[in-house]
Amino acid sequence: MAMSDPIADMLTRIRNAGTAGHKRTDIPASKMKLEIARVLLKERFIANYKFIEDEGPQGHIRVYLKYTPDDEPVINGIQRVSKPGLRRYAGAQKMPRVLGGMGVSIVSTSRGIMTSREATKVGVGGEILCSVW
Repeated sequence: MAMSDPIADMLTRIRNAGTAGHKRTDIPASKMKLEIARVLLKERFIANYKFIEDEGPQGHIRVYLKYTPDDEPVINGIQRVSKPGLRRYAGAQKMPRVLGGMGVSIVSTSRGIMTSREATKVGVGGEILCSVW
């Protein structure tokens, strides 16, 4: 089955692994997904990630999930915002706030993938890929 939205697939794999209490999950790699993983790590939503080259055409990203001391997943919610059928864009001044700043939106901008906070700071808008809280 062809995948129409690989980013939604990545988010779903992370969400499901967290719900199931897994330590890590493997995701088919792409440049954009690696960038999303980088932002998740920088924002401390995941413990770590690494790119694994394997026999597949693209390799995998192994995402190590992060849990609280009570074994609750750090990621309470992760949600696709812009979808292939309905792209969502925001200007630098109109970036959405997630849970009043508790969460973060990941945005694809002309300067690369970053959080909505960073995009506002550098004054660029872009496509809102997802929200994490």
